[in-house]
Amino acid sequence: MDSLVNSFFRLLLPSKISQKTEKILKDIALLLGILSAIAIIFDWYPLTMFLSFPFCLIWIYCAWLHTEPQLKWVNLIFLLIYFFGITRYFLET
Repeated sequence: MDSLVNSFFRLLLPSKISQKTEKILKDIALLLGILSAIAIIFDWYPLTMFLSFPFCLIWIYCAWLHTEPQLKWVNLIFLLIYFFGITRYFLET
């Protein structure tokens, strides 16, 4: 399964990025994580899902770059949960 996910990311995203670009991505992920936590505290549903989804994408990508499979899989599971929640939200409205 790990090779399937790696193939998917290789197809869509560059396998190497500069350290500067990776730092920018991680800073964006940090900001999204903070905003998501604030959205949870203030019960700003569904904003929490919309902020957490790209957060997970960034961390999956950064983990994939450095072959950190545990981090990648944890975020992939959350990504699927958020995708389900976002899809359900749009189907119910």
